[in-house]
Amino acid sequence: MIVNHVLLKLKNRERDNIKKAQEVLLGLKGKIEVLLDIQVETNIRPSDSSYDLLLITKFASLENMNVYLSHPAHLEVAKYIGSVLDTQASLCYEMK
Repeated sequence: MIVNHVLLKLKNRERDNIKKAQEVLLGLKGKIEVLLDIQVETNIRPSDSSYDLLLITKFASLENMNVYLSHPAHLEVAKYIGSVLDTQASLCYEMK
């Protein structure tokens, strides 16, 4: 199983903006067959150096992750997130 973690820091870090981004990301659930699981958590201890959201996605293979990344539903969400995003960091790994 492939697990991808993405940390997101938004330009506007007000609570309503973070909640909207979380909802937009969770809107992918059930829309892309190869997306086995999606989880979006908000930071409960904000600071200048912290991130606002943690996106965790799971796939059966890297090939499936690539299908997800090019899927129209993902591209639409990525466009929105890109418009509100300040910075991000990611880590992708294989769970054995």
